[in-house]
Amino acid sequence: MNILFLDQFSDLGGAQQCLLNLAPALQARGWRLHVAASGSGVLGERAIALGASFHEIQSGPYDSGSKSICDVLHFAAELPRLAREISRLADECSAGLIYVNGPRLLPAAALAARGRIPLVFHCHNHLGRGYAAALAGISASNATVIACCRFVGEPILPYLARKQFHVAYNGVDGCASKPVARGATRRFGLLGRIAPEKGQLEFLEAARLLPAGWRYVICGAPLFSNPAAFAYFERVRHSAGGLPVEMTGWQENIYPVLSTLDLLVVPSAPGEATPRVIIEAYAAGVPVVATDSGGIREILSDGETGFLAPTGDPVQLAARIRDLLAQPALLKRVAENAYRVWSERYTVAHYQARVLSILDTVGNSARA
Repeated sequence: MNILFLDQFSDLGGAQQCLLNLAPALQARGWRLHVAASGSGVLGERAIALGASFHEIQSGPYDSGSKSICDVLHFAAELPRLAREISRLADECSAGLIYVNGPRLLPAAALAARGRIPLVFHCHNHLGRGYAAALAGISASNATVIACCRFVGEPILPYLARKQFHVAYNGVDGCASKPVARGATRRFGLLGRIAPEKGQLEFLEAARLLPAGWRYVICGAPLFSNPAAFAYFERVRHSAGGLPVEMTGWQENIYPVLSTLDLLVVPSAPGEATPRVIIEAYAAGVPVVATDSGGIREILSDGETGFLAPTGDPVQLAARIRDLLAQPALLKRVAENAYRVWSERYTVAHYQARVLSILDTVGNSARA
């Protein structure tokens, strides 16, 4: 079978990494992969390296954040053209399945599929309760939906039959880095895309309330050509002034950074899904403290596989960090629990098996 993957971004964020993680398992089935994304970038390079073909499509430009009314009108005007482009590409690839890896391309893909090609929508983000969720829900009404957690699927569930909706939690590879011997100096980090929803400013506010001599790491960069994210990045850099903060930039392999940390901090905003970095910390044996937001409770159990703090409250986040560092035995026990849970539920192999089982169901339904 030929599968046409559609992605609205060509940068390599968490959703795009999920697609690349899936590719080897699909190819092992003998399925041929065609990847199309808006613009050229790392995703295309990686897809080609994995043996897939890559096609650049025109969708945008749009920011990854909220859209203006001009963006909405431009999107509506471009929809017929984009649907024709996807339909042509599906015919050229002899696609037996269209797999949409983000909501922006979903309406056009639904028009292109029109019941003649099975459609899968992989939902990685919470779309809120407005027009974006309604448009995605209507577009996915004849599709199979895979959500990275139940939380992100909630806004579109009213548009779906129960059998259409599936949850496939992310999986990550194990940690090949050896732990770094840690001294008396405490070292904390926040790793991931630099954007308001990731909470870098809240992390720095909490850092100012912690003891002198502790050190901090911010690993990541703004992605997806979002001007607001680049402006936010400058605010983060300015806010870090006067603090012992190392800003590493984007790191292809974050495990060497993780291995130097006493604690990973994930101060996500309320709309966050289930950050991959939490599972990566599990695999690295690094304890996690995260804000109690979005879908995080679906993968993190407070006091068992990690620790929770209130969302949007740097004072309580700092207090939780200070309290945890006074309990090294607890941190060690929870990190060991988390590693076991990763090995049982959140490896790439588990993720691949779950998605493949869903795609088998799609294929069986199409042949029926």
